[in-house]
Amino acid sequence: MATIGVIRNPVKLDSEDELRAAILAQDPDARIHSFPTTEDDPGRAMAQAALDAGCEIVFAAGGDGTVREVADVLAGTETALAIVPQGTGNLLARNLGVPLGGVADAVTHALRAAPRRIDVGTIDVTDGDASGPHTFVVMAGLGLDARMLVETDDDLKAKAGWLAYVKALGVAAAATELVSAQIVLDDDEPAQARIHTLMIGNCGMIQGGITLLPDAEPDDGVLDLLLISADDAAGWFETVRTVVWDNGLRRLFGDDETTSTDTVRHASAQRIRVELDVAQPFQIDGEERGEVRAFTVAVRPGVLLVRA
Repeated sequence: MATIGVIRNPVKLDSEDELRAAILAQDPDARIHSFPTTEDDPGRAMAQAALDAGCEIVFAAGGDGTVREVADVLAGTETALAIVPQGTGNLLARNLGVPLGGVADAVTHALRAAPRRIDVGTIDVTDGDASGPHTFVVMAGLGLDARMLVETDDDLKAKAGWLAYVKALGVAAAATELVSAQIVLDDDEPAQARIHTLMIGNCGMIQGGITLLPDAEPDDGVLDLLLISADDAAGWFETVRTVVWDNGLRRLFGDDETTSTDTVRHASAQRIRVELDVAQPFQIDGEERGEVRAFTVAVRPGVLLVRA
């Protein structure tokens, strides 16, 4: 008899009847504890309550914000995270292969899957709007992707889902400028770069099945880094070709070599220190977090148990 927690964002999933029925279809004797999120708390207190109730599995039914908050609390425990994706991004669900088609499919997948451990990323912002520690499970970044979030129309997002980001991408690209950055990987010497986009990921896939970090694996004990520095039409053409063809479609045909160019550079590390000369918009797992100028990112290997 399993003890299962359900943390549900009522805005994303207005009823848990289907979710509860799907759990009981797999385990008729399951004890289910329900913890709806609130406007002020997307899941942190609810995840702690689920732990206090002795839940062995906790379903996070909501968007990426709910998943991240629940994962942060469950990291380092023996309680497993399961995901019922209900957002526009569903980034961790996509990267772990969780079905996106419906509540019942996601629940069935989770309860039949073997538990596995994945890494969690941490960010300590030392100079910026979001000062202090943060956790991410998929990807954090600054530049183009963060500006795209700033420019995304919430009403259009509610109606069109991830397609709303496409409209915002053009506006963001026009507003993105090269900035100077000092980057330190692990114990290496500081390196100087001129960039407009920096992404650090535990996973590599974003919306639309696009893989920005082709070497990223959620359980490999390292974080992957992408630097983009295109500043003219030729540079953008090279960037798109590298991301979409060289490190995207070509890998489907068996070429596993990751390509770096003058405008697209890849690296990996367990600890990454970044200092910018000008503060830039910043995002964590697809959520805008203001502007940052200096931060340190690190990996916590294998601390999160998932059912996926």
